[in-house]
Amino acid sequence: MTILWAALVLSLVSHLATVAAAAWVMRRGDKVSAIQGTPGITVLRPVCGVENYIEDTLRSTFEFTYAGPVEILFCVQSADDPIVSIVNGLLAEFPDVDARLLVGDDRISGNPKLNNLAKGWAAAKYDYILMSDSNVLLPPDYLERLVARWTKGTGLVTSPPAGILPENFWGRFECAWLNTYQDRWQLGSEFVGNGFAQGKMLFWRRDLVDAGGGLAELGKEMAEDIASTKLVRRAGLKVRLLDQPLPQPIGHREFGAVWKRQLRWAKVRRLGVPVYFWAEILTGALIPTLAMVLIGGPVVALIPMVWVIWYGAEWALARVGGWPASPLDIAAWILRDLSLPVLWGSAWFGRGFEWRGNAMHAADVTEK
Repeated sequence: MTILWAALVLSLVSHLATVAAAAWVMRRGDKVSAIQGTPGITVLRPVCGVENYIEDTLRSTFEFTYAGPVEILFCVQSADDPIVSIVNGLLAEFPDVDARLLVGDDRISGNPKLNNLAKGWAAAKYDYILMSDSNVLLPPDYLERLVARWTKGTGLVTSPPAGILPENFWGRFECAWLNTYQDRWQLGSEFVGNGFAQGKMLFWRRDLVDAGGGLAELGKEMAEDIASTKLVRRAGLKVRLLDQPLPQPIGHREFGAVWKRQLRWAKVRRLGVPVYFWAEILTGALIPTLAMVLIGGPVVALIPMVWVIWYGAEWALARVGGWPASPLDIAAWILRDLSLPVLWGSAWFGRGFEWRGNAMHAADVTEK
């Protein structure tokens, strides 16, 4: 019985604490950057296929307000990729911006995204390099925000994605995983000075990566997020997160695609940070609910109140972040928590997955 009460109290307290910490990070004040002036920045955007809102997200790359020199390099593996015509159209639309498309596939690792980015990394003319996924919608001041967050002791600035513009329930289900769950935990970890990299947005200083083994070093884990975090920490530096996660338009989603993506990320965490992955089974509202059911008696009658507190806190955080927070989104949060143990259990089977048509296995990346 004592264990059940401990599980109930611990899960509820940790949930409310991470909500409060994430909200504080998103509202904290100005910081003092260790970067002087406005150094040149190369923006690398790997592209592959046509995604939801892709023209909007790629166009946002050009609409920056940064005062320093900026170079934009789009990287694609094949000239036959349908995204090429969209990129070329944007290059013609913004002829005054220093931007170009690079084509080719350099096999430096078992990670297809890194292989796609390798040519851009080699061609970059500036020492500060941003690697940004193609489906992130960049605000006009995105470069200023990255530079401002590079405070003393920083080795990398990153941002998890915040899901916006879901067009059906499964789009909201994806937002449920991204926003008030994964973003909440990442921002909460940032609050205590334990920031983790997120591959959606990696703002590097080239010499730090070169000193850590070069770009290929980021391919020695199942995802560049995990490898980037380890590289920075080996250097005795910190991964910093932007205060406000940058938005990713979600659009229409199918359940199967959302589930496969979450399962892939869960396997990445199991293989890359197993200690943290073990604890994931304790997150979500299902654990305190089961604890109350097993305690029994009058405690069971308190379950609705606990759910109101639990999801009311998530709703408040979503409002702070400007994230979707309708009744349908709350239903998606509940479904997420109910399915979390299934996802966690499924992640223990196998050491590989498929990503964008590429079969990836732990042995393949660690042996490179």
